[in-house]
Amino acid sequence: MSYELRALIASVELANVVAAEVRLARAVQLQQELALIPLTAELLDSLDQHEGAVVAGFTFFPRGFERRLNAWSKAGPIAYVEADYFGGRGSQQGAVWLDGKIALGPVGVAVGESFPAEGSPISQVLRRLGAHRPYGEDEFEAVGLGRHRHTEGWLER
Repeated sequence: MSYELRALIASVELANVVAAEVRLARAVQLQQELALIPLTAELLDSLDQHEGAVVAGFTFFPRGFERRLNAWSKAGPIAYVEADYFGGRGSQQGAVWLDGKIALGPVGVAVGESFPAEGSPISQVLRRLGAHRPYGEDEFEAVGLGRHRHTEGWLER
């Protein structure tokens, strides 16, 4: 089975602001007052400035996108996450921007690496956004990121 995700995650309020500003973007509510903006291939292409810095540690991060994340993060923390798994093996990365700069990360694990003691990179990012984990779950499960297995699935109604 596979799982892939490329998304922005922020408070519901901030995600709605971002979705209103960016053509093709749509905020999808998660648990714990967070929302996800799925970054489909089409949306990623529209965000790529073809110039500007690339943030090391990511595979799909659009060129020049950090400027927009810096601006949005002045209103509150916002995260960019990537995950790609097939047959139980894969990688994930994430970072959080706050107050106009990266506040966490990028953190990641490559194919074959174990999660650090702090938890999966995406769980670390979610924790920084204020997510908490109930007994027996990690933050990834607690906010509902397992609801869809592919980025485009988040756009289904």
